[in-house]
Amino acid sequence: MTQENSALPGKFISFEGIDGAGKSTHIGFVTEWLASRGKTVVSSREPGGTALGEKLRALLLHEKMHVETEALLMFASRREHLAQVIEPAIARGDWVLSDRFTDASFAYQSAAGGMDRAKIMALAQWVHPHRWPDMTLLFDVPLEVARERLDAERTLDKFEQEKADFFARCRSEYLRLAAEFPDRIVVIDSTRSIDETRATIAAALGRLL
Repeated sequence: MTQENSALPGKFISFEGIDGAGKSTHIGFVTEWLASRGKTVVSSREPGGTALGEKLRALLLHEKMHVETEALLMFASRREHLAQVIEPAIARGDWVLSDRFTDASFAYQSAAGGMDRAKIMALAQWVHPHRWPDMTLLFDVPLEVARERLDAERTLDKFEQEKADFFARCRSEYLRLAAEFPDRIVVIDSTRSIDETRATIAAALGRLL
C-alpha cells in the first residue's frame, strides 16, 4: 500500500482512534493552533463532510447492514468528501482536518468487522490512490478508559455500542498501522492531561510547517 501525495500547497491531517479516545476534543485546538500561524483551516468529518455524506452518515451509524455494504458506503461518502472538500481545499493551500479517514475502515470494517483487508486496500487504491493524510494523529487509550468516556457522554451509535473485543481489534489495527507507517501516523497518549496532550500535538504539527 503506497502512501504518496502529489505536490500541492495545502496539508491534510486526519484524527483517528477508537470511540472514546478523545480525538474530537482536540480538533478545535488544532484549528486554533494552525490559524494562529496564518493557516486557513477546513474542519470536516467522516462519514460525512458533504450533504450526501451526512445522509450516508445517518445510515452508517444507525442502520444494521453487511460489513461489505458498510465499507462500500463509507468509501462512497469518502469519494464525495475528497472531491467536494478535501482536494479543492488542499489545492487552494488550505489545511484540512478530518475526524477519521481510511485508517478507520481498516480498523472498523476489516480488523473489527471481519472484512478482508485486501478489499479495503483495493477500495482505498481506487478512491484515493495518491491522496493520503500528510499526518495522522492517532489518539490511543486503554479500552476501559474509552468505555468510561463513552458511557458518560451521550446516546451511543451502533459502533459505540459494540463490545470490548470489537474495540480491542480496532485498537490493535490502529497500532499496527502506526508501526507500518511511522512517518505519517503519530500515536498520542490520550490518557495524559489536556495540556500535555496538546504539547505533544503541537510538537508533531511543527514537523509540517
